[in-house]
Amino acid sequence: MNIIYVYDCKITHFSPIYVINCQQLLRFNVNFTLKVDSFDVFCVILLSSFENKQLKYMYKILDKEHFSEHVVRFEVEAPEIAHARRPGHFVIVRTGEGGERIPLTIADADLNRGSITLVVQEVGVSTRKICALEPGDEFTDVVGPLGQATHIANVGTVVCCGGGVGTAPLLPIVKAMKQAGNRVISILAARTADLIILQQQVAPYSDELIIMTDDGSAGRKGLVTNGLEEVIKREKVDQVVAIGPAVMMKFVSLLTKKYEIPTMVSLNTIMVDGTGMCGACRVTVGGKTRFVCIDGPEFDAHQVDFDEMIMRLRSYN
Repeated sequence: MNIIYVYDCKITHFSPIYVINCQQLLRFNVNFTLKVDSFDVFCVILLSSFENKQLKYMYKILDKEHFSEHVVRFEVEAPEIAHARRPGHFVIVRTGEGGERIPLTIADADLNRGSITLVVQEVGVSTRKICALEPGDEFTDVVGPLGQATHIANVGTVVCCGGGVGTAPLLPIVKAMKQAGNRVISILAARTADLIILQQQVAPYSDELIIMTDDGSAGRKGLVTNGLEEVIKREKVDQVVAIGPAVMMKFVSLLTKKYEIPTMVSLNTIMVDGTGMCGACRVTVGGKTRFVCIDGPEFDAHQVDFDEMIMRLRSYN
């Protein structure tokens, strides 16, 4: 467990003044004690007074790239997270002292530069502020790595399906699956060519790369399921990984269930708080309630109640 809530013993309202991870705590020379609450989340109760600046650590933006008008890639200095992260992990970022907490999947990491790669889609006020940041600017907070890492194994042939910005969290899985010895077929899909991202990064780790667009402006015209079914019909597929819009993952799941192919999906789009406290990311998996940010974000696609998830996602729109 690596979420730590930091409280000052002199603050009576008991609200966290910082949220950091275990490795980050080691950089600070602070007298503290640990307590595990009912949610299995560490609380750090500071036993000595300190100035907030002692816990301040800024995360500098090293590079920025626009994939499209509303989708931006950031390379962020975060050496401890870069070394600890695994495929499937995410971070929570915040810009400004009163900024909203935004969960973002770690798309890549560079151990030599001590950096992580984040892909942000501009959909509201907070993500608009993030996308306006430039190299040299800093995130106020980056907390992680969080969530459960992807189970990687040599299973044979793995088809990895990414829809839109879902290709960002798919990239480290594609890499890890290939490095584990699998034959990897990657299918990247979007409405138009402008929304296909990370194609050059996915290609070196794919034995075959298929591009699908709704309007035929790149690759082949059709949906991700069209490309996936063609692959299934021509060769044995041992596992499918799908990350993208909920409706896309639903229909990939329905297709692979028909062919009895084990399928994993990432439900990161429904996360809000990222620590299991707000309950906004509740989903039903195998008839039981699960929290995406704590139990996931990846689940057996054939056990997920996608209709319920899609209905709940609409409440955020």
